[in-house]
Amino acid sequence: MADTYVLVHGAWHTGAEMEATAQHLRQRGHTVHCPTLAGNRPDDKRDAIGLAEAVDSLAAFLEQHDLQQVRLVGHSYGGMVISHMPRRLPGRVRRLVYWNAFVPLDGECLNDLVPPHYRALFDGVAAANGQAVMLPYPIWRESFMNDADEALARSTYAMLNPHPYRTFTEAAVLPQPLAALEIGKSYLNARQDTALPHSLPWHPRLSERLGLFRLVECEGGHELCFSNPELLARKLEEAGRD
Repeated sequence: MADTYVLVHGAWHTGAEMEATAQHLRQRGHTVHCPTLAGNRPDDKRDAIGLAEAVDSLAAFLEQHDLQQVRLVGHSYGGMVISHMPRRLPGRVRRLVYWNAFVPLDGECLNDLVPPHYRALFDGVAAANGQAVMLPYPIWRESFMNDADEALARSTYAMLNPHPYRTFTEAAVLPQPLAALEIGKSYLNARQDTALPHSLPWHPRLSERLGLFRLVECEGGHELCFSNPELLARKLEEAGRD
């Protein structure tokens, strides 16, 4: 059955990095969109954009394209953004799919959900770079691209762009808990993902906040969109189907 997917990228990414996965989903008969959120576009002012503007940009994209019955996929930071859509655009989202993504409670920001050493790193980098943050390459290599060879790790690191730090420090506004939503929810967990330490894991620490949800797992690290987009597409289809 053909479905509509919207793939929402994580921090330091744009929609372009989702296209390899999108192509595999399209070959499987689905309609797929890969928007770039406010804050990650080339001319965006990184110090002027926060989580609210990123949420607004995704809502505007869904409305502009009049998308209905959407399988809305959020990767990593993208989970902070997609969590706002069911309340913002009631009736348009068929299922939320969190792919190693943050699942916030009302009033929580992304920095509330990461280890203290990440917060300290981000604070220092943002202060020195006009409130934009980038990952140092050693962290990218060992924690985000641990399932890739060095050549792929370096080539993908070159694609990243500075990320607006306010999107990490602004709180989610979710008057209704995600667990209370009467729509489908799924969590896709890559087992070798160490972007968050396994002592402070994506699953089950964050996934269980969804209440009733479908769990899909696979092998791989945090950036399957680079290291194995075909596997990622198959697993997103499992997560997104009725």
